[in-house]
Amino acid sequence: MMDFRIPLGAWVAAGVDWIKDNLDGFLGAISFVVSFLVDGLTRALLSPHFIVIIVIAALIAWLVRSWQLAIGTVVSFGLIVAMNLWVPAMQTLALVLVAAVIAVVIAIPLGIWSARNATVRAILKPVLDFMQTMPAFVYLIPAIVFFSIGVVPGLVATVIFALPPGVRLTELGIRGVDSETVEAGQAFGAKPGQILRGIQLPLAMPTILAGVNQVIMLALSMAVIAGMAGADGLGKLVVEAISTITIAKGVEAGLGVVLIAVFLDRVTAALGTLGENPSSLLGMLARRKAKQRGATASASSSGSTDATDAADEAERHVASPHRAPVTTA
Repeated sequence: MMDFRIPLGAWVAAGVDWIKDNLDGFLGAISFVVSFLVDGLTRALLSPHFIVIIVIAALIAWLVRSWQLAIGTVVSFGLIVAMNLWVPAMQTLALVLVAAVIAVVIAIPLGIWSARNATVRAILKPVLDFMQTMPAFVYLIPAIVFFSIGVVPGLVATVIFALPPGVRLTELGIRGVDSETVEAGQAFGAKPGQILRGIQLPLAMPTILAGVNQVIMLALSMAVIAGMAGADGLGKLVVEAISTITIAKGVEAGLGVVLIAVFLDRVTAALGTLGENPSSLLGMLARRKAKQRGATASASSSGSTDATDAADEAERHVASPHRAPVTTA
């Protein structure tokens, strides 16, 4: 009985070898596209002077969150520059953004499909459980076999690791929409696609954006693991610091990851409440527009009242015309 063993690992390895031998062209296309996107975004972030990128990041922070976050962004990114980590920080940021976009593009349609189809939901649930509980390092093994060493296997492993929260929160948001609201749309003759676009997605958007936030955070948490696969950036510096037991390099690279994580977390968390943060630029513009609408409505109401009073006075004059006083001799 002790000699009995299920060679599950060998079966998986055989499947990986089959994919590598028979889908080499498809894997090459994926590698080309991913490398093009990451390298292109990295060049776009590194081509301007770092002050330009810092100013843009601060404006984004002020636009959606607050002027305090804008100041914190300037200080944080300035610290990254002062530690001479600007290039690896932008490489990490490019990797995270590309991985997050790919994960969101896959996760949101899957979440919608799962929310609208019980069979799909029953199939996806154990798959997502497996993806979330499997150690992230395990994803690197087939990724490196498929795509060799570099940024591509790191990004593939990052997408797989960050995907489940986006699917789950999208499904939760769609299923959490009030059924009476959906039934009202059906009663007015709206088609399923119209109900999805006009009712379910707008009402579920805060939950979906929370899923996007989690996807980005998990993608950034994979920066170090992506560095183990050979991806350039702060994660690679952390790996080098571990291999050489260099405390200074490890602390600085880790702090750079933390600073980028704080910026991305605060900005993406604010996307679900655009215009509602009182210190944000959008919030100030929304309040100014509300005051202008209030002033316009008040002026219109006052003008209408004055016109009504004038009409009433004219009616009184018509009903009771003025008569000259009678004088007696």
